[in-house]
Amino acid sequence: MPLERVAKGEDRIMFLRNTESNYGAVTIVIHWLMALLIIGLFALGLYMTGLDYYHPWYKKGPDLHRSLGVLMLLMLLLRLLWRSLNPIPRPLGRDPAWMHRVAAAVHGALYLLLLAIAVSGYLISTADGRGIPVFDLFILPAMLPPVEQMADRAGLVHQWLAYILIGLVALHALAALKHHFIDHDATLMRMLGRPAAMDGRFDIDTNTSKEMT
Repeated sequence: MPLERVAKGEDRIMFLRNTESNYGAVTIVIHWLMALLIIGLFALGLYMTGLDYYHPWYKKGPDLHRSLGVLMLLMLLLRLLWRSLNPIPRPLGRDPAWMHRVAAAVHGALYLLLLAIAVSGYLISTADGRGIPVFDLFILPAMLPPVEQMADRAGLVHQWLAYILIGLVALHALAALKHHFIDHDATLMRMLGRPAAMDGRFDIDTNTSKEMT
């Protein structure tokens, strides 16, 4: 039996797992934690580029950035695992099928970018053959021997992928706001934990509903 969260009546029940109409608590928590990590990592990365050698965050910043990056990778893997074990809620609103295919492609690109950014960050941090201390709890070992100019090349890839990621995140956020303020459906609210059955309608043909969460 699914676990209930604070609810009054069946329409207000929040399940840990996703349903055909709503996101579960686990998906919602992972989504917003990853959103905070993405924004925080991007902001910290930009901040680090302006630090000089004598700044107190010259070493603290990269150490924190690497640790948060590992945490992001673990959250991504958890999200993908959880997604594979849960149904995908149907899309809301009256958007045509092609828009749902675009949305699915954007979500897929976000996942691939996060993975590629994590890999490039790992290559930067282990280019000298040393592992990555993660919050001083453990060390993620270097899997490859030192490679000449690997840090520079991976750094360039890391930088540009991060810019592309933030652009897609902004597009994703604008789409959610469009659903809320223009379409007046529950796309945004159900990711905030409010059951869609109370706020929106399911007008999309089920054949177009298999988009990525």
